[in-house]
Amino acid sequence: MDHLALSFELRGLDPGRAEAACLALGALAITFSDLRDDAVLEPAPGEVRLWPATRVQALYAGDADPGELIRQLNGLLGLSPGRIASELLADRAWEREWLRDFHALRFGVRLWVCPNHEQVDQPGAVVVRLDPGLAFGTGTHPTTAMCLEWLDAQLQPGATLIDYGCGSGVLGIAALLLGAARVDAYDIDPQALLATAENAAANGVGAHLIAHADLARLPARADVLMANILAGPLCELAADFAARLDPGGAIVLAGILDGQAEAVADVYAPWFDIAPCLEREGWVALAGTRKNDEHGLS
Repeated sequence: MDHLALSFELRGLDPGRAEAACLALGALAITFSDLRDDAVLEPAPGEVRLWPATRVQALYAGDADPGELIRQLNGLLGLSPGRIASELLADRAWEREWLRDFHALRFGVRLWVCPNHEQVDQPGAVVVRLDPGLAFGTGTHPTTAMCLEWLDAQLQPGATLIDYGCGSGVLGIAALLLGAARVDAYDIDPQALLATAENAAANGVGAHLIAHADLARLPARADVLMANILAGPLCELAADFAARLDPGGAIVLAGILDGQAEAVADVYAPWFDIAPCLEREGWVALAGTRKNDEHGLS
């Protein structure tokens, strides 16, 4: 079935009002997208973050009258003539169109993240099978990529790992396929927890990856703690993270912009010997070892 797409720039309009107006006229789907490649970091559940320049696209049945819809939408939102563009979209298998642009990626020497429609033939490859979905994390973002590279290079067989802010579960799944004994994953987003459990099962490691909605249920101790979130929450969680690692335990922190790395490292310094380990596209990953002194044991 063909669809009629109406699109316009938000330009200060309330997004809820724009969405409601499109739905009132029978929109089948509404998409907000970036017009200028501005970064928007991961929102908290229930929070809506949009780009400074945001495009709204509403899909209608293909036989709808574009002129009449534009006239009514202009009236509901007070838009000037010519601001709304229309386009007839031919029906396609959109899921396959999307997946066509997602290919197998290698991280480090042996670790790969590969969609189900491709194969990795390299000898000795450790392959995480993962299609892009609603939850964050397929390895395409620099912060995820750096965490995967660290796992490939540094993870010790038999280690236990906490994946804080697990998204799709890709880091925990990779850790288990690389030889970790157990992964405890935590996220504030229910969709992320569902995706993590489903992806772990699909990769054959569901029995060793436990997804937690309750922070209190995370284990008291682990060998490695990995957190790919944002600099602010990382700073707030420093003492809690320190308490979950014995002396010598490893911590890996990502989601840190280059200009934030020194400040985050300073917050963790009382408990960890920590420093930047990887940098990519303006992002930095920190890695450290739990100290064994009067500060580290507090």
